[in-house]
Amino acid sequence: MTKNFYLTTPLYYVNDVPHIGHAYTTIAADVLARWKRMNGSTVFFLTGTDEHGAKIAAAAEKTGESPQVFVDRIAAEYRRMWKVLGISYDDFIQTSEPRHKKVVQDVFEKLKQTGDVYKGMYEDWYCVHDESYFSQAELINNKCPSCGRDVQRLQEESYFFRLSKYQEPLLAYYAAHSEFLSPSHRVNEIINFVRSGLRDLSISRTRVSWGVPVVSDPAHVVYVWFDALLNYISAPGYVPAAGNTAPFSDRWPADVHLVGKEIFRFHTVIWPAMLMALGLPLPKRVFAHGWWTVEGTKMSKSLGNVVDPHKMAEEYGVDAFRYFLLREVPFGADGDFSEKSLLGRYNAELANNLGNLLQRTVTLITKNFGGAIPITPAPSRLLSDLSAITARIDAAYNALAFHDVLEISFSLMIRTNKYIDEEAPWKLTPDQKEKLSIILLECFSVLKTLCVFLSPFMPGKMNEMWEKLGERSSLTETGPKLIESFRKGQIPLPSTGQTVIKGEPLFMRKGDRWK
Repeated sequence: MTKNFYLTTPLYYVNDVPHIGHAYTTIAADVLARWKRMNGSTVFFLTGTDEHGAKIAAAAEKTGESPQVFVDRIAAEYRRMWKVLGISYDDFIQTSEPRHKKVVQDVFEKLKQTGDVYKGMYEDWYCVHDESYFSQAELINNKCPSCGRDVQRLQEESYFFRLSKYQEPLLAYYAAHSEFLSPSHRVNEIINFVRSGLRDLSISRTRVSWGVPVVSDPAHVVYVWFDALLNYISAPGYVPAAGNTAPFSDRWPADVHLVGKEIFRFHTVIWPAMLMALGLPLPKRVFAHGWWTVEGTKMSKSLGNVVDPHKMAEEYGVDAFRYFLLREVPFGADGDFSEKSLLGRYNAELANNLGNLLQRTVTLITKNFGGAIPITPAPSRLLSDLSAITARIDAAYNALAFHDVLEISFSLMIRTNKYIDEEAPWKLTPDQKEKLSIILLECFSVLKTLCVFLSPFMPGKMNEMWEKLGERSSLTETGPKLIESFRKGQIPLPSTGQTVIKGEPLFMRKGDRWK
């Protein structure tokens, strides 16, 4: 019986086309989704776009398009990007879709009936860019604490969500569920914020026309954040009137929400309070990753240093780009993007280590055995601790420590390349065929193991390596059985008569333009 696993990216705001930050979150989610599928889970992987608010209406007006035409065009850019990057999402939701808007409206009315949503007057400092109100104490140098822009004093009629009611329940939940706030170095930020006192949240606007109208009071539209957060239950099929019914009950609660650190507070304070008000279980984990700078400088269109994932994928290949983003820094920490670093890892780790290991193994098998992989009963030296390695890989994936998965795999590559150098199979004489067989079978088994461990990061290249190793079955189909055997310490072997395929190197070295 397979386990359901539900993970999400945030909904990306469609005021601009996707960049490296969007790609980073989504690639990480895709890697996790692929690993869970390979382990037999039934995965529901959700992504999409956040499309309402004054900022979107203004952006559409500048292009001469209607808001709906504008958001559909930008959403299509995201879909195109995810196709290029090999993102295996199961659902892509737009907040302008009827299926989502209906849930938002029904939730709003349900919470009005329970008293968790009420009407009042709101006056505070407002940031047009972030579409958010702030108290005087929250301002930094009398400017928006989020974007640093000017704010204006506004008063308007508004509906409020009784966020203050959930201050103690939230603190109790954090204390009882240690994984909910992840990674651990972000825990105190949220707990201290909640302990400092929660104010009821303004969740409607009368000055904004592009949004989800409140059914019982059409002069109001639902605040963009309250609207967008509900995608996590609207996509899997939540029906407020019916409650926890299939397919929603098969998917909810989410196992992981992946978000950027700048929206961690929304997802760990406002969102769980909304779910408590609805009587729904809370997500098991909200994980906030860090930001990317570019060669030490914040990304900015005006500086011209925004990293285009299309360009990087075209220059280095999709899989190498995916590998680099999750190899360069631990997931959860801030990172600095440098194309020079990408090239360095491409040549040193992918071409020189992984690619060279495959090429040497296939070449020697072809030269000495006509391509047929030798089978020998000799015990493995390189994978004698395979069950322990697999346990570490499992733990790293489950902790979203993608950097550790790659480090463990890279260490295995180094160990194997060192083994070949020490054994020097090219120096063996014809009467040492048995020793040669053992060496090459060792290398084959390691490469087959690496195909499984690394395929979530580099699905295209690992499928290519799988085929070069002469495997006839699909890696996707065979992977779950192999992982189970790895856990038992069973070394992956070739089938009788299996032959390798010699061809172009897996990763062609690239020249260093910075020399």
